[in-house]
Amino acid sequence: MKVLFLFGNAAVGKMTVGQELMKITHLRLCHNHMTIEPVIEIFGKYDSRIITRLREIIFEEYAKTDNYGIIFTFMWAFDIQEDWDYLAHVREIFEPYNADFYYVELVAEKNERLRRNTTENRLANKASKRDIEASNKRLLADDEKHRFESYDGEITFENYIKIDNTYLEAFEVAKMIKERFNFDG
Repeated sequence: MKVLFLFGNAAVGKMTVGQELMKITHLRLCHNHMTIEPVIEIFGKYDSRIITRLREIIFEEYAKTDNYGIIFTFMWAFDIQEDWDYLAHVREIFEPYNADFYYVELVAEKNERLRRNTTENRLANKASKRDIEASNKRLLADDEKHRFESYDGEITFENYIKIDNTYLEAFEVAKMIKERFNFDG
C-alpha cells in the first residue's frame, strides 16, 4: 500500500491536487476536511479530539484493505513538535501493513492562496470556509502564528518532493507527482 502525505499551508491547493491525483492514479483521497466538516456539522464546533479519532478509525480500517493507496492532506506546522509526532503516529498505523510512504509539500504565494481560498471547488467541499472574511482572517492569523513551509533540508524522508504550485494548475501538479513517484493509474 502507498500512503501519500500531501501537506502545505491553508488554501495552497492540497485538496484540489489530491482530487486530480486520484483521477490519474489508483490512490484514494482523504482530505482533511472530510473529517473536519462532519464534526463541525454534528457537534456545532471544531473539536480536534473527535476529528483525530475519526481519522484514526479511517486509517486503521483503510490500512487493512488491499487498496492501492491513500492520499492524506493536512496542514503541518513545522514549529510544533505535536505535528511531527502526529505524522509519525499515522505512519505507525500503516507500517504493519508494509506501506510505502511518500511526502509532497505544496507551497504558494500568499496572494494566490487568498485567491484560492474563494474558489468554487474549495467552498463546495469545505462548508467551514464559506464565510470568506473569517476564512481569510484564519489564513492570515495561521501564517503569523506558525510555520507551514519547511526549511531547505528539514524534511529528510525518502520519497519527498516540494512543489511551488503558485503558477501551476492542479492537474499539472498531480501529473508531476504521479511521474515522480511512478504511481499506477
